[in-house]
Amino acid sequence: MAKPHSVYRCTECGHDHPKWVGKCEACGAWNTVAEEPIAVSRGGKGGKGGGGGRTPAGPAPARLRDIEESRLIRWSTGLPELDFVLGSGIVPGSMTLVGGEPGIGKSTLLLQAAARLEAAGRRVLYASGEESPEQIRLRADRLEEEAGAVHVLGETRLEAILDAAQTLGADLLILDSIQTVYTDLLESAPGNVGQVRECAARLMRFAKETGAAVIVVGHVTKGGGIAGPKTLEHIVDTVLYFEGEATLDHRLLRATKNRFGSVDEIGVFSMTGHGLEPVANPSALFLAARATGTSGSAVTALMEGTRPMLVEVQALASRSGFGTPQRVATGLDHKRLAVLLAVLERRGGTSFADLDVFVQVTAGVRLTEPGSDLAVAAALLSSVLNRPAPPDAVFLGELGLGGEIRPIGGLERRLVEAARLGFRRVFVSGRTSSQVSGLTLVGLDHVDRLVQALAA
Repeated sequence: MAKPHSVYRCTECGHDHPKWVGKCEACGAWNTVAEEPIAVSRGGKGGKGGGGGRTPAGPAPARLRDIEESRLIRWSTGLPELDFVLGSGIVPGSMTLVGGEPGIGKSTLLLQAAARLEAAGRRVLYASGEESPEQIRLRADRLEEEAGAVHVLGETRLEAILDAAQTLGADLLILDSIQTVYTDLLESAPGNVGQVRECAARLMRFAKETGAAVIVVGHVTKGGGIAGPKTLEHIVDTVLYFEGEATLDHRLLRATKNRFGSVDEIGVFSMTGHGLEPVANPSALFLAARATGTSGSAVTALMEGTRPMLVEVQALASRSGFGTPQRVATGLDHKRLAVLLAVLERRGGTSFADLDVFVQVTAGVRLTEPGSDLAVAAALLSSVLNRPAPPDAVFLGELGLGGEIRPIGGLERRLVEAARLGFRRVFVSGRTSSQVSGLTLVGLDHVDRLVQALAA
């Protein structure tokens, strides 16, 4: 038997190197080159480059118009927020990757989904390489769902897991986690780049050939990305990230890739002593602790996929006790904060040169779209002027470098959500013409108009 050799491969782009290097020659990423054992092919002369045999013919290509249209089938997990993020449920024959910090609740969420799917008549196999069946039983006993019918397997060898799933006739295979399993085809340790890639490819092949859905859990790195080669996220059909602060009771489930639905959808769960509970009204949850009549607070409406959500932005500007003022942002890119401060100072006539500035978005939400610029600016100006913003107002708009306030997309749905939660005024761009019953739109063309409105 030929002795396996190794190749040094970049985990980000997959480029091969003859030896280990600190920086990938193809993509320029640092510390991403890892050794990967490669087994010699047993194909002999009939393999690539040998003239001893012919490759079997594959299926003939067909025109798109000749392909019969199929109706997409989905299985409801029984958890409305999970179904919403997936795009109305799990698609048979699909593969989903769920990533998140340790202890965030990934295993609990999947065990709850497994219990409800089993109760609905779907056969589920929960294979864990991190916990024994006894540990899984302890978690199941804490849940409100009756999970006793779920089939559990404590195994790390992929061949044994796939054999058990086929013998059981599982409709859904949950694997916790992809970094703990290995295949006999490779001699490297579990979690190695090659092991993760090969195991993921075989799981995807299993899903497509049998029609069973596969959900795998992935560890995350210190940078927040899913550990392992980037090709792992390209192989699967759906990528979900489970997020949340350890000190908060709610968790956010976000889709960053979905071949069967829209991306950037977000689901909200509340962590309780009996498991995760879906939150049907996230805006009310995020604004529950909001105190009116306090300066430095403003409300904005975000679009997470197709769902509008209202969140509170808080700001505090105080005189600096050091030579260089501090700029601290939580839930907001610090570079975006620097841009907004420069616009307010140059175009709005408000100086922050000798002030420490602290900005945070409540409930652990991150502001990633420019439509929240007006709310951040309003919170900053409210703190500097020490005047509360109108308690019944929402701020929606993008700030340009010239101080102009620009309209944003998805405004109609944001306005409807604001009206539903009892807000009566919305500060928007002066070029906005939408109308929603019960709301008064206050048009602002320039940031200096916002200064005047808050100072009045």
